[in-house]
Amino acid sequence: MGAMKITVEAIEEVYPIAGKFSISRGSKTEARVVKVILSDGSRQGCGECVPYARYGETVEAVLEDIRQNGKAIAERPDRRTLQTMMKPGAARNALDCALWDFEAKVLGIPVRNSLGVRNAQPVTTAYTLSMGTPDEMAAAARAASSRPLLKIKVGGRADIERVRAVVEAAPHSRIILDANEGWTDENVEENMAAAAALGVVLIEQPLPAGNDAILRKIRHLVPICADESAHASDSLPGLQDLYDAVNIKLDKTGGLTEALAMRDKARAQGLRIMVGCMVGTSLAMAPAVLLAQKADFVDLDGPLLLERDRTPGLRYEGSLVFPPERELWG
Repeated sequence: MGAMKITVEAIEEVYPIAGKFSISRGSKTEARVVKVILSDGSRQGCGECVPYARYGETVEAVLEDIRQNGKAIAERPDRRTLQTMMKPGAARNALDCALWDFEAKVLGIPVRNSLGVRNAQPVTTAYTLSMGTPDEMAAAARAASSRPLLKIKVGGRADIERVRAVVEAAPHSRIILDANEGWTDENVEENMAAAAALGVVLIEQPLPAGNDAILRKIRHLVPICADESAHASDSLPGLQDLYDAVNIKLDKTGGLTEALAMRDKARAQGLRIMVGCMVGTSLAMAPAVLLAQKADFVDLDGPLLLERDRTPGLRYEGSLVFPPERELWG
């Protein structure tokens, strides 16, 4: 596609969240996403990103970043060039995924074929419960107790009570805890011991990125997964002896291209793989479903947390999410 010229359009879209999405850092009631559309006049390739304030991103800045780089992409729509033009993050993610989609339509070859996963299978996604009081989280867990994997947001006082309430309300579900950097050196061992006793299968990012050295010294009674501490491949060496798994999100890696490379390097380093997401629509999840084939943990429930998804969207059956149809992406 190196000689092909295309147009690049970036637009903001807003999707209401069903209720409220709460983590240790705060709450939100809507998902503000950026959609990129690449077109040669007859074919379109699309990608979606979710700018994240934790990483200093805003919708406005991401839109501007895409527009500033749009001319170069239009002149040379090449994913490899994109990796050197832009830093990892939401803006590059939307462009990279749009380029994958556009390439598939130009060549007539589905992305799954290009990735060597022609027989892509549905994967079981975690379903996220927002942080709340133990009683609130128990009620949410009871309503979701038929789901095989629940991810519960913690990161404050009464976390042990929250976990116990969820486990009692959903006794047949496996439980992931996501503290979003909300624990401290003083409570991490106590919280981990309680989580282990309650059968928790994974703990995400218990401590702030850069202030997690204690994880090298304490026993990992439950496997610990890096999220805010892990962005692209160059962050992997710093996880050695601290973490047991890594949460790969396209909005952090800057697209599917780098996410695939990060997955392979993480496996070579002996880390388990989790494929995660921000709260976005099926367009954001679609490439990640292909990345998630054979992952150890999958958390691609973004559309399930929205009042409405885009149409067409991914097919969800309970907690099973199916590979994208080409009308959506790829």
